[in-house]
Amino acid sequence: MTPVTAIVVAIFAIVYLGMILGGLPRLKLDRTGVALLGAIAIVGLGDISPEQAAQAIHLPTILLLFAFMVISAQMRLGGFYAAVTRRIVALPGSPARLLAWVIASAALLSAVFSNDIVCLAMAPVLVQACLGRRLDPVPYLLALACAANIGSAATLIGNPQNMLIGEVLGLGFGAYLRDAAPPVLLGLAALWLLLRPSLRALQGTPPAATSEDDPGFDAWQSGKGLAVAGVLLLVFLATGWPRDVAALVGAGLLLLSARFHTRQVTALIDWDLLVLFMSLFVVNHALAHTGVTGQLVQGLRAQGLDLAQTGPLFAATLLLSNLVSNVPAVMLLLPMAGSAGDAAGVGLVLALVSTLAGNLLVVGSIANIIVVDAARRQGVTIDWRRHARTGVPVTLATLAIAAGWLAWRG
Repeated sequence: MTPVTAIVVAIFAIVYLGMILGGLPRLKLDRTGVALLGAIAIVGLGDISPEQAAQAIHLPTILLLFAFMVISAQMRLGGFYAAVTRRIVALPGSPARLLAWVIASAALLSAVFSNDIVCLAMAPVLVQACLGRRLDPVPYLLALACAANIGSAATLIGNPQNMLIGEVLGLGFGAYLRDAAPPVLLGLAALWLLLRPSLRALQGTPPAATSEDDPGFDAWQSGKGLAVAGVLLLVFLATGWPRDVAALVGAGLLLLSARFHTRQVTALIDWDLLVLFMSLFVVNHALAHTGVTGQLVQGLRAQGLDLAQTGPLFAATLLLSNLVSNVPAVMLLLPMAGSAGDAAGVGLVLALVSTLAGNLLVVGSIANIIVVDAARRQGVTIDWRRHARTGVPVTLATLAIAAGWLAWRG
């Protein structure tokens, strides 16, 4: 191993240690900061040029992710998510029926829009509405987070890692939806069954919910966002127009607004996530450039662990998703697993397992953290133990369903 290769491997190791820890000890760095500094160090080392670093970034994925952030921002500014939540909680029926509506709506919205944005907009309204009906909001909040994660696995636009998988492997939108829908629907049913026994009414005086900024429902602005999203789904299903280009055009149309200033929309873009993606593309490319990644894949195959096969890929995705989070895990595994074997099969395993594994612990997905933080601001506490009492069995059940489906699918 040459000195340059050793330094690149060391940088890669430090970056992924930061992914595990959420930062680096004694430094004010989060995962995005660690990845960005890693990419800067790679370029500064001279192992790859700035032009090569730019080429390492998978632009279609970045454009698709950015475009759907714009569309989700439009929906949030139009008050759509909050209005849907209020409407659902106002429906007559038992607490179990309300739980089913929360799960179904969160899953459906997350399959089309960003699951993180859905949770951010729905959680505060859900807390207030549940307290108003004297219902313990915790099971419903956990249902929101888990259903958003499960539902986002249904499509190639439901979450960032699925966008990456679909773009890199060139998966068909409709074909993936047909393959992913059965385990997702069964997983949502399992979530309802597991949460139903925990439903209860509040005794005494419920905690007072604080008011959150609510843009109010704007039918026209929400309708614009829904129309663009609907047209894009038809384009994805029925045409060969590149998804990133189509989504970018849709986002551009929404930016032509007489109501919302561009700054209002761009303020809701998750720039940190975009920078994290671009930085990890550079760091992972640098490691592959040294040949270490290829040697690792060959070594694993020599030991009978072929990441192009369902079993080893399932286990590796589950392990890494809980160590470094699902986005870095997919970015690390995708070049190794996608270089051989059935692209559709590899993509389905990566997408399902990395997404479903996010429900295990609070830190497993951003959606979980958003819901817990929103609940805390409303005076409702969900600590890691309470989340784990739901998250662990939900994750085990949904992964078992996914494993059975993958085995049956062959």
